[in-house]
Formats: sequence, C-alpha cells, structure tokens
Amino acid sequence: MEPGSLVYDPRTRRVGEYQGLSGPYVMLRPVGGGREWQADPALVRAATSEERISAGVRAVNGRSLVGLLTDRPLVEVGPPPEPFAGCATCTALARRRARARAEGDGSAETDADVLLARHQRLRHGVDRAGRRIFRYVPFTIVQDPSALPEYEARCVSGDESDCGAASGPFPSPEQVEEWQRRHTQETRHTRYRRCFTDYAVLECRS
Repeated sequence: MEPGSLVYDPRTRRVGEYQGLSGPYVMLRPVGGGREWQADPALVRAATSEERISAGVRAVNGRSLVGLLTDRPLVEVGPPPEPFAGCATCTALARRRARARAEGDGSAETDADVLLARHQRLRHGVDRAGRRIFRYVPFTIVQDPSALPEYEARCVSGDESDCGAASGPFPSPEQVEEWQRRHTQETRHTRYRRCFTDYAVLECRS
C-alpha cells in the first residue's frame, strides 16, 4: 500500500488517503485534507471507483460550504430609519416613504429608506438604520495536548454472546495488546473490538 493511495475504512465508513503505519494501526487522512485517524490494517481495503468519486465530491462540496460560511458576511438589517425632529429633509423623505407604503410600492419605499439613511449619515453624523454585520469565524480542530489519548479493547468472542471482558483504558496501544495476549492465553478467545479515544479543541484561525 503506497502513501497517498485511497482506501476504505469500514469502521468509520470513510475513504481516506493512506499515510503510513503508526504502531499497529494505519494512519488515514480525509480526502481533501483534515484530521488524520487511525484504522485497523486488517479491515481497510482499496477504495472502489464509486467510493473514490463520492469522497472527491464530498471534499469539493465541503470546501464550497466553508467558503460560503466563512468568507461572506451576513447582514442583519435593522428597523427603518426614523426622521430627526425639526429636520425638513428627514420629514420630506419620511412622508415620501409613507406615501409609497400606502400605495403598495415597495421599490419606492425602499428608495426612500435608503435616501433617508444616507441623509442622516451625512447630515446628522449617525446611522439610524441599526445595521450590524455578523461573520462566521473559521475554526481548526486539533488534538488537545493537555489530555492523553486512550486505547482499550473488549473481547467479543463467543458463539451465542460476547465474552465481554474489557481491558480498560490504557495510554498506549502496546499495553492493550499485552492484555489481549494474556486474555487469549487464558481463554483461547481471539476476537476483540478495539477503541481509540482522544480529546480535541477548536482553535480560531483568525
């Protein structure tokens, strides 16, 4: 298996780029980039053409969605501007807006709002429209360096029901494998379900 080749991980139901070995596991990276994950080398297989295409499409769509959410500001339009007392221009534009509203002319009403807001900004030095801009902030998910990852295994051997014996959490896969060897020697059980757990934090990429 060459680095960069696309393989399918049935445990996570994902296609990933093969990066290499890490202890008893293979390291896979999402198509298009992202956080690597560990997979069982006995389970992964070469991805089919359909799986490759599907993973590529998801990667392209994901990049498009990120660009949509992070690069474009969302504008929340506040209430329409109100005229300043004693200002003839404000009063005239407010009457123009009221007349357009009464006639059901939405375009003319909007024009009056725009002219009134611009007049207030230039003449009175304030923006009475109350506009606020919200921007989605991009984040990167990284492994939390303050917490160690955990490895554990559970025996699922058995004809009618699983054995259920569990190793408990260990800070390294080697300790879990040693428990598996001892359990197999004692019980002759050979099938295990292995789990890897870590902690992640979101960091702002601003």
